[in-house]
Amino acid sequence: MKRIYILFSFLSILYSCSNSEDTIISTTEENMYFPPNDVTTWETKTPASLSWNQNNIPDLLNYLETKNSKSFIILHNGKIVMEYYFNGHTNTSAWYWASAGKTLTSTVTGIAEQEGLLNINNKVSDYLGTGWTSAPLTKENLITCKNLLSMNSGLDDSLGDDVSPANLQYIADAGTRWAYHNVYVKLQDVVATASGQTWDSYFNSKLKSPIGMTGAWIPNGDLSVYWSTTRSMARFGLLALNNGKWNETQIINTNFFTNAITTSQNINEAYGYLWWLNGKSTYHLPQTQIQFPGELIPNGPDDMYMALGKNDQKIYVVPSRKLVVIRMGDAADGSNFALSDFDNVLWGKISSVIN
Repeated sequence: MKRIYILFSFLSILYSCSNSEDTIISTTEENMYFPPNDVTTWETKTPASLSWNQNNIPDLLNYLETKNSKSFIILHNGKIVMEYYFNGHTNTSAWYWASAGKTLTSTVTGIAEQEGLLNINNKVSDYLGTGWTSAPLTKENLITCKNLLSMNSGLDDSLGDDVSPANLQYIADAGTRWAYHNVYVKLQDVVATASGQTWDSYFNSKLKSPIGMTGAWIPNGDLSVYWSTTRSMARFGLLALNNGKWNETQIINTNFFTNAITTSQNINEAYGYLWWLNGKSTYHLPQTQIQFPGELIPNGPDDMYMALGKNDQKIYVVPSRKLVVIRMGDAADGSNFALSDFDNVLWGKISSVIN
């Protein structure tokens, strides 16, 4: 941690020595910044320039380090304000997104729809053919692509991660039951079939390359998990902060993205199209049918939407504060599917810095 404190002190001194011209510039409205696609260049700003409470930064960093974090980034309006690596991780190290990568699938599905390759209101069997589940045909044909995006396919989530037809079994009509289920991955097959390309090829050309991400989909059983650097995850978070637009290019249309970060069904208020939503009056968690009162992360901003992955892989997007926050690492406490107590404690510490 010693080098972190030295860097922090240096940045604080550097900012305090800024001239009056810098002060004038900092008070004007700043356009959202997008890093070039050369990977290494990314403009920064200091916590002091945002009038953040710098005295609370060491406590935040100590908490991250003791909770098995590997990396942490905060962007403000696209520029890096804080970037730290722990436990041997570096800015060139790759790490897995786990279910935070569901939002990549959501985004690319929306891109395929805007290109006229598919319609999310169509049934999945229009693209994959019948028999992609073990449900009776009449029940299988109720399942639309939108149901996969919204996690209300009606397929049995208690049978494990296997998404072969034999393991995709009917439990309720599509749209009547919300359950966190890996069946969403079938959207990747839908996109591949509809585009006539492999999933990787379509993803790379339509999302990864245009915003300068690095990384790859690595097979893990029946699924593929995305691995990348922390900055690549931050690039995707920045795209999300700007409603699907990267610099002057609309990567994913605003209408689809707005729907993606809005409650997608009437069962789990805190879920959009594979995005988690804060600030709702009730929520459901993975692996349970219980409805809980209150919002997902009480210490977090109400307008925050999130990509959350197993063992505390996090993308938090906060439009009201122009923030993107990234955390990668091992599980902070016990293994978890997407959310944990870590989210709320972490946001308590982040809030003590940014408020």
